[in-house]
Amino acid sequence: MDEARLLQILTRLSGIRILVVGDLFLDKYLVLDGALSEISLETGLEAYQAVEKNLLPGAAGTVAKDLRALGADVSMLTVIGADGEGVEVTEALTNLGIDITYTFHASSRFTPTYFKPLLVKTNRVRELNRIDVKNHKQLPSHLEDRLIVSLREIVPHVDGVAICDQIVERNCGVITDRVREELVILGSIRPDTVFMADSRSQIGLFRNVICKPNHHEAAAAVGETPQDGVDLNDLRCWGRKLQQMTGRPLVITAAAAGIFVFPQSGDMEHIPAIRVNPPFDAVGAGDSVMSALLSALCAGASLREAAVLGSLAASVVISQIGTTGTASPEQIIEQFRKCGKELYST
Repeated sequence: MDEARLLQILTRLSGIRILVVGDLFLDKYLVLDGALSEISLETGLEAYQAVEKNLLPGAAGTVAKDLRALGADVSMLTVIGADGEGVEVTEALTNLGIDITYTFHASSRFTPTYFKPLLVKTNRVRELNRIDVKNHKQLPSHLEDRLIVSLREIVPHVDGVAICDQIVERNCGVITDRVREELVILGSIRPDTVFMADSRSQIGLFRNVICKPNHHEAAAAVGETPQDGVDLNDLRCWGRKLQQMTGRPLVITAAAAGIFVFPQSGDMEHIPAIRVNPPFDAVGAGDSVMSALLSALCAGASLREAAVLGSLAASVVISQIGTTGTASPEQIIEQFRKCGKELYST
């Protein structure tokens, strides 16, 4: 793919309509000033002092944020808590221009939140243990009903659907068995709408959608365990098995080893990762790949072209330290001009 074709695809991203359905998290970064730490009178332990808060949509929110950065019109379909974190994450979405009409609040649920403390001491930043707040109870059936009705209402009006299944415990997140089955049905009856799924632990249960697992998730989905490194023969075998299960093309990400594309017919194709000089931060790389893949496919790109865009977007995002970054069309073009020789063969 040359620069002219890349520009053509990026130009088409503006106005693409995408629904993001799945587990919306709040990423709550707390910047702690080590020089201000106190000793708690009650416990005798060090009490860290927060001097800054950075609030970002996480999980499905990261995908939505990435899609907006690329120029897409984005709607969020999810269930979160009727709590302070719910207010914070919906405000963050609104500030990004994401439609929250179908972001439902339920008093029986937590708003999933990753608390990410960053300790600044003697001009060095150290990330402390993360604190996770998640729902460990199954999603009630009346909330599943609301999600399913909303899917049937929204999907006919969008170009693509991003399915973000973040919760490992089955049926405790937004993508329950019933919601997944509805997405499977919609994927089968709406072939012109691009459905793409990412799942921590249930990727092998999806049908009629393009799946984007990493190589560990792909191996687990077909009952295998990956060894150290990436074995191309194993990857090809896992990918073909998983593709036969899902009935759609497949994309497997493998960190520094790059992106592996399995078209509907033909052999596996490899898109190399773009080398990024340290320091870099891999947080959000997979979400940036998914967003670039989905939006590019909605804009008429081939699966291979979309994977090239995904590789470029990921290289931009991992260069942004201490935050879950995004990649704009301008940044992607700049990265292509700097590093595009690594991708010319694609």
